[in-house]
Amino acid sequence: MAAADDLAFDPWDPAFVSDPYPAYAELRDRGRVTYYAPTDQWLVPRHADVSALLRDRRLGRTYQHRFTHEDFGRTAPPPEHEPFHTLNDHGMLDLEPPDHTRIRRLVSKAFTPRTVEQLKPYVSRLAGELVDGLVTKGGGDLLTDVAEPLPVAVIAEMLGIPESDRAPLRPWSADICGMYELSPSEDTAARAVRASNEFSSYLRELIAARRKDPGDDLVSGMIAAHDEADDRLTEQELISTAVLLLNAGHEATVNATVNGWWALFRNPAQLAALRADHSLIPSAVEELMRYDTPLQLFERWVLDEIEIDGTTIPRGAEIAMLFGSANHDPEVFASPERLDLTRADNPHISFSAGIHYCIGAPLARIELAASMRALLERAPTLTLATDPDRKPNFVIRGLEGLSVEVG
Repeated sequence: MAAADDLAFDPWDPAFVSDPYPAYAELRDRGRVTYYAPTDQWLVPRHADVSALLRDRRLGRTYQHRFTHEDFGRTAPPPEHEPFHTLNDHGMLDLEPPDHTRIRRLVSKAFTPRTVEQLKPYVSRLAGELVDGLVTKGGGDLLTDVAEPLPVAVIAEMLGIPESDRAPLRPWSADICGMYELSPSEDTAARAVRASNEFSSYLRELIAARRKDPGDDLVSGMIAAHDEADDRLTEQELISTAVLLLNAGHEATVNATVNGWWALFRNPAQLAALRADHSLIPSAVEELMRYDTPLQLFERWVLDEIEIDGTTIPRGAEIAMLFGSANHDPEVFASPERLDLTRADNPHISFSAGIHYCIGAPLARIELAASMRALLERAPTLTLATDPDRKPNFVIRGLEGLSVEVG
């Protein structure tokens, strides 16, 4: 185990947030696990360990299926945060078997590969319309003009949320996701609680309407889903799952889009190769997800004592798996700091792994490919107008905007 007193790893330092990858290299060189006192976490930076731990059932996204807060040596969240935790704790992402298994099985009945495949024409058409709007203006903010509206509209369409109701979805999501950063402030928590209450109230009304008049949408499908044991989703599980699908269904895609194009603008030879050969789009999507990972860190609780490289990590500890570091591990990726859109062997873990592997990964890939194709075909002269500002967040990595011009 390495000490962390002099680490360059500092999730509150703007310079680190701007470019965490050199600090990750230092962490990997120091060893397989490092204790980080400021967050009381064990940092795991190497690909092999992160990949294995994501599948290790001695770790969990929650501990409450086995322990009380007191038994686990942890303090219960403040009562005023309860609306956020009720919403968050009933979604697949923060559950463990058997509840996770049951909910994922039921949601999968409505979220099938066929359903996703049928969305392709809609996604492609919408991406084209958004890019056409950008071209007509001669440029704009790639974030607000293309990257955000595409996945938000797609997941809202899947869920059956009417267009007239979609304006608050992105702000609600942003406020809720603020709680996934390290040591969120009380102001962040207050915004998350308010968004959790408002979003839950809206979905409760939508679910009631769909119970009376089902449609051909994901909310109706989840209401109807059941299995041989006649298990069904509770109303809270329906609400939490819908919020999770919206949040996870667009946050990563939005940030992967702008992170990716910012990387392409900084690597003009790779951008020129992509413009010359659109068959590179599938491998480009995977490489850009690896190169500047939209979700940098994913946490697990230690449910049963484990050992990493001779270091015993006790029950009750928290492990921070560094996805961004794992995706730059030279033991797995040749020249990891180099953007290579032709990279063939690319086992990045940007969509996680194990039982919590992203259920929406196929849809995210469709959306990323569709927006990239539309921009390459309809805005072939797209250029960067000004260098972007990086969002101050570390865990969810993105840009404040990406100003572009179309000549």
